[in-house]
Parts: sequence; C-alpha cells; structure tokens
Amino acid sequence: MSRTRTSVPVRGEAGFTLIEVLVALAVVAASLAAIGSLVAVSMRGTQSIERRVAFRETLRAIVTSLTDRRDLAPGSATGNTVGYGWRMDVAPYTSRLVDPQAPTPWVPEVVEITVRSPSGQILRIDTIRLRRRPG
Repeated sequence: MSRTRTSVPVRGEAGFTLIEVLVALAVVAASLAAIGSLVAVSMRGTQSIERRVAFRETLRAIVTSLTDRRDLAPGSATGNTVGYGWRMDVAPYTSRLVDPQAPTPWVPEVVEITVRSPSGQILRIDTIRLRRRPG
C-alpha cells in the first residue's frame, strides 16, 4: 500500500489577504457607483425627451386644429388641451414689402401660438397664413 502525501500549504500562500479583498471590494463599489450614475442620467434624459415629444405633439395638434382660413379672424383665443394651456393670437401681417392697398385676393395674417406645459415650460410657434380678402 502506498500512502499519498497531502501537502500542507505554507503560511501566506493559501487564500487572499485582507488588503486584496478590500481592494477588490473598492473596485466593485466604484464600478457599481459609476453604473448607477449612468443609469440615473439616462433615465432623466429619457424622461426629458418624452416630455418634449408630448409638448411638441400637443402644439402640433393645436396647429392642425386651427379653423379654416376663411374663419380665421384677427384677435385672440385661449384654451386647454390635455392639461396644456394655449393661446393663439392672429393679427394682420405688416411689412414694408406688403402693400395693404394692393388689389390681391389674399390678406396675410400672423398667427402666433403659445403653449404652456403643466410644468410651466413655454413653446411658441409663429406662422403666416393667407386669408381671402372679404368682399
């Protein structure tokens, strides 16, 4: 019968030292902190983009629901759509390049739409629409 010898580890060769374990834990903690802050920044960015898209879609819905050119009269109108307050101002377009006395069938008007989100952010769009001259 032969005997197998088991080697007894020499002191200092078995396992990790306390310093090695602490360094490994510090590296893992720093990595997790960096990943956590990256996730938080990504989530805030995603929420901001979602709010902006909803804001612009509400503005687009308001613009597309404008009355027909024939019914668009100078003045102001206000309203509320899905929690977004809006105001529309219509005024005659004035410019040195436009002669108000010119015999044209169309009258240019400035349409300014301002939308306020529930958080207080404001978005404004200006456009010019042509309205048929009365008469």
